[in-house]
Amino acid sequence: MQGAQRNSLRLLQWMMAASLALPIALFAIASTISYTSTRDIADREIERTLDVAHEHALKVFETIDRSLAELNEVVRGLPDDVIRSREPVLHRRLKRLTDSLPQLKSAWIFDADGRSLVNSLASPPPQLTFADRDYFYAHVDQSIGTFIGTPLTPRTPYQGARFFGMSRRRDSDDGRFIGVIQASVLPEYFESFYARIGTEPGSFFAMGRSDGVVLAHFPRLDHDVRLDPGGPVGQKIAANPEHGLITIAWQSDGVERRIGYRRVAEYPIYVSAGLETSAIRARWYATMGQHLVFGVPATALLFLLLALAFRRTQHLQAEAAKRREAEEALKHSQRLEALGQLTGGVAHDFNNLLTVIRASVDLLNRPQLPEERRQRYITAIADAVARAAKLTSQLLAFARRQNLKPEVFDVGARMQSLHDMLATLLGPAIEITMRLPAEPCLVNTDAGQFETALINMATNARDAMKGKGKIAFTVQPATSVPNAVAHQTGSQGFISIAVSDTGVGIPAAQIGHIFEPFFTTKQVGHGTGLGLSQVFGFARQSGGEVTVESEVGRGSTFSLYLPRVPQDQLPQRLAPNTAPAPAGSGIAVLVVEDNIELANFAADGLTELGYSVTLIDNATDALAELIVDADRFDVVFSDVVMPGMTGLDLTQAIRDRSIGVPVVLTTGYSQALSQDGVAGFDLVQKPYSIEELSRVLHRAARLRRVRDGAAK
Repeated sequence: MQGAQRNSLRLLQWMMAASLALPIALFAIASTISYTSTRDIADREIERTLDVAHEHALKVFETIDRSLAELNEVVRGLPDDVIRSREPVLHRRLKRLTDSLPQLKSAWIFDADGRSLVNSLASPPPQLTFADRDYFYAHVDQSIGTFIGTPLTPRTPYQGARFFGMSRRRDSDDGRFIGVIQASVLPEYFESFYARIGTEPGSFFAMGRSDGVVLAHFPRLDHDVRLDPGGPVGQKIAANPEHGLITIAWQSDGVERRIGYRRVAEYPIYVSAGLETSAIRARWYATMGQHLVFGVPATALLFLLLALAFRRTQHLQAEAAKRREAEEALKHSQRLEALGQLTGGVAHDFNNLLTVIRASVDLLNRPQLPEERRQRYITAIADAVARAAKLTSQLLAFARRQNLKPEVFDVGARMQSLHDMLATLLGPAIEITMRLPAEPCLVNTDAGQFETALINMATNARDAMKGKGKIAFTVQPATSVPNAVAHQTGSQGFISIAVSDTGVGIPAAQIGHIFEPFFTTKQVGHGTGLGLSQVFGFARQSGGEVTVESEVGRGSTFSLYLPRVPQDQLPQRLAPNTAPAPAGSGIAVLVVEDNIELANFAADGLTELGYSVTLIDNATDALAELIVDADRFDVVFSDVVMPGMTGLDLTQAIRDRSIGVPVVLTTGYSQALSQDGVAGFDLVQKPYSIEELSRVLHRAARLRRVRDGAAK
């Protein structure tokens, strides 16, 4: 008996130890897996960011290189005295070049002695020699192609930011050295770009020459940095000269970072992107902290229960020993009964402990949150997004900048279906007549906004007649259109929807103001002044116009003009698409999005579905990428609203250059899009799901592959 009691206590002690050791062991394993996963995710982020930095640097150097080559061709074969005689013209050309390229500080043409023949800064240039500058003397003895120099400070009288030179040799027809063409490149241009894309805590960027001279650095430094080619970075680059990933304490500040590097094509230049290892560990700590929030209380509770059970068992066993001593004189049956009661009590408590242990083990083997709760959270998030999107839509509609959801419908049929509703709205004292065409009059616009516009015009007519009179609704193909849309008239023309009343009319002085927001002739409290403003905004967004003709005392006629579409465009109603998102299957997508967080969201989601994603943060660089090699991509996915060149500009440029890559556009709202339409390209509305985006991209890329295959 005493041996069994000792065994039960020992078992409880082992269970107490296991309640701590097992969670600690599981936490250690989970920590290792989580750290590896966190580092892998960081490496992928570094690689994606490095792709952006590399493409940016390559485009900048190629642009400058081409500009130098063009300048060299301009002055090729011209003696120095001829160049000096043309200095004013050449100065203006160099100045236009530097004004058009924000990465350039200045551009120069030097003679064989290092004196400036022409530059973009001063006309005529001061007679100074620059023969001691590296961008000059590097070309004197031999032809080395394009040379990229070290960071330099402007020489008096020139002032401004530091720069590094990018230069080419000028040769005579017989190959003699006759001077240098040089462009002064601003490191701060690269550093500003890195600041825009390096939004993650601990972000790092550097650009330098292959000999270790650092040309640009983010975070910015107040001193020059030169890496030792024989140091850790130099040895790693020597072993893998094209690209690689390293973890190292950076020489400029001693901070340890995870850094990726890549050579910029044929130039002796490397770009680097990275994250501080402390920032990567902070991500890992945050993840593990979430585990600890749930794990520590559960482990502590289990250990506390086992400790209480251990103490209670000790207490029960002590009481049993005393009871046995007191009951030694009792009959054997009494001792057995007491022992049975004690055993039952211990078994009950022990089974309770086993139940707690078993339940705890089951919980440890399950996800951190129950599936039902996780689904509830997801549903709550989805509902919140839907409400936010609905609110945004209402606000944009009020501002008349709502991105409409067009559909093809018959205006005459829609008017007929609204007859009863209009009769109820206008009241029995209003006589309604409708003149509808026998043939279908199809338009492609937002049906809900159309009905709202029609109701606003009818309500305005009713109020003008003080609730009594006649209103005529007339639908017909327009025989003439307002001047504002005359240039848009296509083969199908316009549909005219006229609303005429017998009211008091509108004074000529007020006709020019009736479509202004909040303008009203009604008494205070009887109108907001937004009804006709909505009609005007809807007409303009739909590519049409609204006009008014009125005579005081005789009534008014409001005419809404909408573009007509062919009858064969009336769609058949289809069941909603509930199919799962198709796999990417290696489809190459060029994502053009200036919002880096949204771009990363789309890239991560598409990558998970098997797409090959390339990120570019502006339409200009995206177009340059397509011009260089459009066959790399199966489809382009571009935002509409971006600084500089918009998504619509990009689609037009792609079409003008006959680049055979399909384009899918996305936007939350765009005034330009509502005016010009999507020009035949697919449109994905924000907010969008990855599944919806995948279906559109997959369809666009598949149609291209089918078309290209047929062409072959």
